[in-house]
Amino acid sequence: MRAAYLITRDQAQAEDVVQSAFLRAFERIHQLQSPAAFGAWLLRGVVNDATKAVSRNRLTPLGGSDTSNRDETFTDPGLSPDELLAGIETRGQLWAALAALPGPQRAAIVARYYLELSEAEFADHAKIPVGTVKWRLHAGRRRLRQLISLQGGIDAKQPKEQPRQ
Repeated sequence: MRAAYLITRDQAQAEDVVQSAFLRAFERIHQLQSPAAFGAWLLRGVVNDATKAVSRNRLTPLGGSDTSNRDETFTDPGLSPDELLAGIETRGQLWAALAALPGPQRAAIVARYYLELSEAEFADHAKIPVGTVKWRLHAGRRRLRQLISLQGGIDAKQPKEQPRQ
């Protein structure tokens, strides 16, 4: 559910994606070759469906204002109030920038940094070449830096990347 939400940025849409993935898994369980691979198999379906849902609904705003789960994930109780406030602003910028990424790039970022999958693991789950995953990660990180920089956020003081010649 969390992976679907991070990709779609819409609670209801994420629920639909996960429900559809479970129904499809039930219908196609006979195709599963190893019971130990069920988790990876289901995750692949969720990530693929969430990416497709984002692509289909490109005209709807993906940023949303739902902050119900995101702050609890990243809050460090050992931080001072000033540090917590700065972190909340940074997280808000990051979430807004993440929501602006195309679905495939967002899926790659979520898989790598939230689900902690390696490029090879995600490539295997998504049934795409490792080079494609690496490119999506590269393009997604570059776009995140640009978007956050435009917002005057965490990377605004760092030198901008020079365009390739």
